[in-house]
Amino acid sequence: MKSIRYILTAFTVAVAAFCTVAQDSSSSASAPVRRRGPRDRQEQQAAPGVTERMQDFFSSDNSSLSDADMQWMRVIYRQLDLEKDANAPLYFPEEPVDGQENLFRIIMRLLAANQLKVYEYLDGREIFSEKYESKVKDILDRFYIIYNPAKGSTEKNPKFDIDEADVPANEVLSYYVIERWSYDTRNNRLKPVVEAICPVLHRAGDFGGEAVRYPMFWVKYSDLRPHLAQQTIFVNDDNNLPTCTYDDFFNLTMYEGDIYKTRNLKNKSMAQLYPDPDDRKRAQDSIQNRLDSFEKRLWTPTREELLAQAEARDALEAGNDSTAAEVKEAKPARSSRAARANNKRSKKKPAKVKESQASKSSSATKSVRRRKR
Repeated sequence: MKSIRYILTAFTVAVAAFCTVAQDSSSSASAPVRRRGPRDRQEQQAAPGVTERMQDFFSSDNSSLSDADMQWMRVIYRQLDLEKDANAPLYFPEEPVDGQENLFRIIMRLLAANQLKVYEYLDGREIFSEKYESKVKDILDRFYIIYNPAKGSTEKNPKFDIDEADVPANEVLSYYVIERWSYDTRNNRLKPVVEAICPVLHRAGDFGGEAVRYPMFWVKYSDLRPHLAQQTIFVNDDNNLPTCTYDDFFNLTMYEGDIYKTRNLKNKSMAQLYPDPDDRKRAQDSIQNRLDSFEKRLWTPTREELLAQAEARDALEAGNDSTAAEVKEAKPARSSRAARANNKRSKKKPAKVKESQASKSSSATKSVRRRKR
């Protein structure tokens, strides 16, 4: 009896599984097969290529150091003038060419797609919190950038369509950059890290004149970095292949910028602390020299280095002494002809006197000897 029950149970399970498979195959056969069209390919290409894992990877590289790991830190504010040759890769190409875009167009494209957070530019302080987060619509209205609501835009997720001709990329002629120079004990090295970037518009008035600078907003570099790591650029006129990325450009400090502020207790800029341009330039050079020579002042020199320094110091002193002696020996040679003639005359006279004295002395000795005899 048990064997019969076992056979019946197995037969029932097999029939039920067969019915389920048949039902699934019939439903899949009745469903229409949809092929991908060109529109689907465009949507797939337009989809953001930055995943959460990539975002975490790039953001953790900058913020992984804690205060316990750092022994020293200084915050530097720089102004990057795009007219300099070193900063030209941030401005060119003005229009998108072969998939290449300049920095400001990348930022505006991400803003229009609501993929980037920006913060208000507060004169004298920078606070990257939700309270000071700026809305994209307010920024576009403030700087008179023409836009249209994009498809699928909502109040919680606003998106905008901005024509390439309406992006004021040719008016962004400089950037403000916040650098954090920190020395950590894990790597035993001093390395600058870019914390935030602010595009600056240069717009002239209705009646011409000098252009006025309008800082637009702050962007955290950790939020922008995954997108910059995917954009290749070329930084050398001798090699037109785009072998470098924007992320490499900033991490390797390939840009050039003047220091316009350092974080200080008074929260004042360099122009406020040093009104005179010459004093300001000397202060900027002094700050940069201290940053460049910071690592050299950290380590105690070895015995070989001390000996080499002592030898170099002795050689320098010996060289100074020899030059002084040469100068002293060269002074008589610069005497005039009259002085040299007088020297010759003075040398001849003592010779005659010596001869006469010699003759007198010889005669005297003879007379003495004769007397003794």
